[in-house]
Parts: sequence; C-alpha cells; structure tokens
Amino acid sequence: MKKERKLIIAGNWKMNKTVAEALALVDDLKIELANITEVDIVVCPPFTALCEVAKALRDSNIRLGAQDMSEHNPGAYTGEIAAEMLKEFTVRYVILGHSERRQYHKESDELISKKARAAHVASLEPIICVGETLAERETGQTEKILETQVRGSLTGLSKEQMVETIIAYEPVWAIGTGKTATTAQAQEAHAFIRGIVGKMFNETVARRVRIQYGGSVKPANARELMGQADVDGALVGGASLEPRSFADIIKNSI
Repeated sequence: MKKERKLIIAGNWKMNKTVAEALALVDDLKIELANITEVDIVVCPPFTALCEVAKALRDSNIRLGAQDMSEHNPGAYTGEIAAEMLKEFTVRYVILGHSERRQYHKESDELISKKARAAHVASLEPIICVGETLAERETGQTEKILETQVRGSLTGLSKEQMVETIIAYEPVWAIGTGKTATTAQAQEAHAFIRGIVGKMFNETVARRVRIQYGGSVKPANARELMGQADVDGALVGGASLEPRSFADIIKNSI
C-alpha cells in the first residue's frame, strides 16, 4: 500500500532476551526481512544487548533503537544511560514515555519532554508514547488524556525536531492484553493526535509526523491497521520477540 509517510515498525523487546538470544533473533530477522525497503524497521533490545546487536545489524536494513534514556548528560546519575552513550552503539531511535514507564516509574509529561529534547541534541529520533487507560476511555476522557500527554510531552521541541519525532499511540488497555483497538478507534485517535500537532506547530509539520499504533499488534490485524490514513506504523511488543511473527507483521503492512 502506498502512503504519504513511510511506515515505521519497531519491536520493543522490553525486559527480554539475553545477548545470545538477542543475536539469534536478529540473525533470523535479517534473513526474513532482507529485501524489505518500503518500511523503516527498528528493533529495541534491552541495554545489555545493544552493543552486540549493533554489530550484528551492521550493513543490514534494520535500525537500532533503545527503550529509554536519561534527560541528563553524563554525570552522577547512578543507573541511568545518557543519549551520547546510546550513540556509541549506532542507536538511532529511543522509546520515551512508554505506559510502563509512566505507570511503574511515575514518569511525567514534563520529564518525557526533557528526554525528547535531550534525544534531539544527540541526533536521536524519539518515539514518544501516549495513550489512555480503559477507565479513561470508558468515562469519555480519551481526547482529554491524549491532548494533555501530547502537548506536555512535545513541549519545547522546534518544528524541525518535531518532524524527526515519532508518536506512538498505545491505548494502555490494549498493551499485552490481546485486545486491540478497532481500526476505527485507532484511526480516530491518530487523526486527533495529528490535529493537536497541527495546532502546536503547523499543518505541514502535522502531515509529516509519523504516528504509530501499539497494542497487541499481530500479523492478522497489521494490514487493516496500517491501511488507515493516519496510522504510519506500529510499535510492537510481544509479537516482536518471535522472528516470524514480527516479520509477518511487517510483510503484511506493505
């Protein structure tokens, strides 16, 4: 399918895969996806595997992403990872504000915006996650939550930086649950988010920004989801841990 914006499909491995397991997975993906040029393909291993996976992906069509980073430059921040440390491993993308970070680590929109600005200083492309909980959707708060998160998380970015920023709409109720937003729900949310970007920046920027869908994406639902006008890819969780499944999501999206 031909779209205005190039699809970007990223695999978020979360806290999974030893280095050996990570290398086995990317070796399989390189074979499965060797001829794919229509989609920007990204894998986001845990920090411990970044170095070896970077070597394995050299000269391939698969790009490397990280799952988080600090808003700080290198210094006395125990347990943190700075953007320039990620750059050493040829990381190009970094996931910020995932619902699990928001929930378990109490990350705020303000913190995420600081991380996004730090990512751009290091020439990393942030994948900024937003999304409502089931309770928020059932009480009619979806648009309010999305507007708050989008505006708060994108604060301080320039128009040029925004174009190089990816937004991932991940309804929290669909992550790892097997539930997926209907194509109509996904399209509606993506169009709403694009509208907010247009108001914050301008319509030209909004048309260029890529917005991914995340939440129980599988090979069976990929084609229909990616076929929506404002859905520009996917941030894939569990299904990205198995090479055939992740590859089929990508192939079914073209």
